[in-house]
Amino acid sequence: MKKIFFGLSFTVSTVAVYAQKHEFLKMPKFDIEDLKKTKSEIDEKAPAETLYRSIHYHIDNSTGNYIKKVKYRVKIYDKDKSEDWMNLEIPLYDNNQGSRETLNSMKAYVYNLEDGKIAETKVDKSSKFRSKENKYITTSKFAFPNIKNGSVIEFQYEITSPFSYEIPLTYIETDTPSEYTEYVFESPINMSYNIDFRGSLVPKYKKVAEENSYGAQYKTYRFAYENLKSFKKEKFVKNNDNYRTQIRAELHSTFFNNGLKTYTSTWEDIRKKLWEDDEFGNQYKKDRLVKEIIPKNISEEKDQHKKANLLLDFVKNNYTWNERYGFRTDNGIKDLIKNKTGNTADLNLLLLNTLRSEGIKAYPILISTIGHGFVNLTFPNLGNFNYVIVCTEIDKKIYLYDATSKQAKEDLLPARVWNNNGLLLRDDKAELISLTNIRESYNSHAVKAKINPDGTVSGVYQDQDEGMGALNAKERFDENQDKYKKEYKEVFSVDFDNINSRALDGGEFRSTMSFSSGNMIDNLGKRKIINPLLFLHQTKNDFDQEEERKYMIDFISPMTKTKVVEIEIPEGYDVAELPKSKKIVTEDKEISYSYTVEKKDNRIVTVSEYKIASADYPKEYYPAFKQIWKVISDSESQVMSLIKK
Repeated sequence: MKKIFFGLSFTVSTVAVYAQKHEFLKMPKFDIEDLKKTKSEIDEKAPAETLYRSIHYHIDNSTGNYIKKVKYRVKIYDKDKSEDWMNLEIPLYDNNQGSRETLNSMKAYVYNLEDGKIAETKVDKSSKFRSKENKYITTSKFAFPNIKNGSVIEFQYEITSPFSYEIPLTYIETDTPSEYTEYVFESPINMSYNIDFRGSLVPKYKKVAEENSYGAQYKTYRFAYENLKSFKKEKFVKNNDNYRTQIRAELHSTFFNNGLKTYTSTWEDIRKKLWEDDEFGNQYKKDRLVKEIIPKNISEEKDQHKKANLLLDFVKNNYTWNERYGFRTDNGIKDLIKNKTGNTADLNLLLLNTLRSEGIKAYPILISTIGHGFVNLTFPNLGNFNYVIVCTEIDKKIYLYDATSKQAKEDLLPARVWNNNGLLLRDDKAELISLTNIRESYNSHAVKAKINPDGTVSGVYQDQDEGMGALNAKERFDENQDKYKKEYKEVFSVDFDNINSRALDGGEFRSTMSFSSGNMIDNLGKRKIINPLLFLHQTKNDFDQEEERKYMIDFISPMTKTKVVEIEIPEGYDVAELPKSKKIVTEDKEISYSYTVEKKDNRIVTVSEYKIASADYPKEYYPAFKQIWKVISDSESQVMSLIKK
């Protein structure tokens, strides 16, 4: 199944200039009429609206640093539904090697209408507090005071950054409607940038030109948009941000002192650049660091396929991922061997090194994780990527590996990895490849219950994941065990006891628990009415989108979900009526569902199962999913009755 995505790249050689008479970088004077507005004209139900938004990047000709200037004016209509606007957060990056971003200035105000006049509240800088997100990111946070329904928030700040190789991505479409949004990027002509522009929105005003400013010759890109609706997310999408209109810039070349230096411009250029990179290629080309750590039993294994899997087990079980992404190492393989902890590149380049040292053909694959967004296939650049995995080539077959997860196996990788495409870096060439997850995930639910004389229902419940689902469940469990267990009670509204979650020897992840409930049965005279799936029944149609589907339908892996519930009938009762069985399947057999309820001796056995044969589907499949999920919700909403003999 192929994704449908609009991508377009402008390079600095673009000469076209589509200029309309429009003044950029000029914030309108505050108007009391903004305070009097009672609803958005773009979306009358919007709890907030952006009145003015300006994102301005400027490369300083003397230092090479970029200066980011941000200006916002936001109208609040419903403060209880505008939590995202209650605070201003400004993240700053520090590479811990002497280079860091600095916050030069910040001004913020809250305006209210009091007795027909503008009441201004300035954000006190004493309200600022700093939060260390990780070793690289520190966030400055400011709280907006005195926000009411009808308030207008206004803020502007300026950041200086030495990291001008890659200019951060800016989303044009946000979750808030916008009366006016502009993006401006300016660079001196001796620093040439490629502009990565994606999405379907066309700017109302656009200017791409060379002009004299700041005492030098600059290349400028200016785009302005008016009356933008809020971005509408859809369910069953890997990352909705993939479909937002967005702009990003990356350095292509520099020309200083009559010397031209080019950076990446083709996929092959990326390979060549990384091949000699001390934090990438030089980490896996030399095997002297790993020869001594590989266990003897692995080195003596003759079967290359078995040896590759043993090396994966060795790395993932002896070294721990610090949950930091990256295709370059944080501290390098030498430090990883010593301290046992590293980022994605540390672990996977160590794995790559061990494989190559044992004579196995192995190469890195650069990928963009789901949260990072799609790779723009029309724009070769390093900014596309934020992760690296490993592939081996054994007996003309390709196998994929990722040592960041303790549950990983060959071709069984975390969900974050499966994002359509990757860049395979062989020793002699770069190759774009498709990454499609064909390994099926299984999720099974099993309940054994009995109806007690006092009308309560008690029993045991087991939830088991296999494949990628087990891998993801184990990571969530390790992240916060209490939260993971609490979710069962929240999802099913059942007071579970004795919750025990663990990984099994075969890689499955299983949770077992007991329960007792007094609200699963309705008593109507001599009859007891109960849903044969108890708390596992589907209560609504998950595919309930009324508007036309716009995006791909993503599941990340093929999957089968099975529910089996056995209920022991109480003595003195018989079944008066059972729900109707149902079976439905699409013509191409891509989606199927079956539901059966049977009486076996003194037990009622209900089996519900759906199968999805592929990892993703074109949007045209949405009506089929909608139809089948309606069958699921209708079937599983059926109840049965027990009658006293």
